[in-house]
Amino acid sequence: MAHPLLREERHFRSLHPSLRPIRKTNWHKVQKAEYIPLALPAAVSARESCTLLCKCRPMIDLSEATPALKTWKLTLAYDGTDFSGWQIQPGERTIQGELQAALGRVTGETPLPQGSGRTDAGVHALGQVASFALQAPIPASNLLRALNRTLPPAIRILEAGTVPDSFHARHSAVAKTYEYRVFRESVCPPFLARYAHACTWPIDMEALQTAARLFEGEHDFLSFAATDPDLASRSVPAEAKPGPAWQPRTTPPAVRTVFSSIWMKAPCDAGELLVYRVRGNGFLHHMVRNLVGTMLDVGRGRLKAEAIPGILSARSRSAAGPTAPAHGLFLLSVEYGQGK
Repeated sequence: MAHPLLREERHFRSLHPSLRPIRKTNWHKVQKAEYIPLALPAAVSARESCTLLCKCRPMIDLSEATPALKTWKLTLAYDGTDFSGWQIQPGERTIQGELQAALGRVTGETPLPQGSGRTDAGVHALGQVASFALQAPIPASNLLRALNRTLPPAIRILEAGTVPDSFHARHSAVAKTYEYRVFRESVCPPFLARYAHACTWPIDMEALQTAARLFEGEHDFLSFAATDPDLASRSVPAEAKPGPAWQPRTTPPAVRTVFSSIWMKAPCDAGELLVYRVRGNGFLHHMVRNLVGTMLDVGRGRLKAEAIPGILSARSRSAAGPTAPAHGLFLLSVEYGQGK
């Protein structure tokens, strides 16, 4: 049989359904509640008024208690030797996969980081940029420190911070700079072997520079793209597009603008090191490595620099030179518009 007080409360609630008795709540988001007694109707008897009635007014708005998604931008460097490139692949160790797993360990969220470029297996980066959205309210300095503690030593986060929601590491980029390193001595030291392409044959530097300058300006670089290029976007997934403001490329898919293209000699204790530096508004799959392979053929005398314009107009991969090895290539930096 129910306790008399319980029967009394049920009877009272049946007479006044709009009033609520005090009850416990398991809403963990409500940090404090204010209980305000309600005025009892005059018809309520003294016996019926023994149950205290109230209303609960939360001190915070539950709709504002859940942190909003924020867009993050990371700048990172990595030694690509032991990774199967940037893009996540089943059963393979990749930069994108390692970064996603690290974010999961640190924040409990696993967004797929979008990179400014999908570097191939063995390619390195000194200034790769990635973007993703997080809900966790973590300070930028804490996120940077925590990620570096859990990431493999071959991957380091250099900068971390929040950016406007319209930012996308790839589609917001206005320019990228790559470097390719060539070691010129007969024996390449082991501490350089992972980061430079060893070329022991004689190379004509003047011919190299002439060939490099011919790539400056806007050109159709189809002859220097991989034989299986996805050209414009390399199959941009739906989740990678930053939103309604994003617009696909309007120029022909293989047309790119190269702002500067130059070879230089870099100081190196182990011997002569040649560095090719190219800056442009975008690059096709394998484009920089194919440019380097073709120019090295020019430097060796296998190809004339004057043949470069004809190779560009041919729009055929078979017209250009070989693909230089991946380990000599570095993504040096990525540039964005003002405020990004």
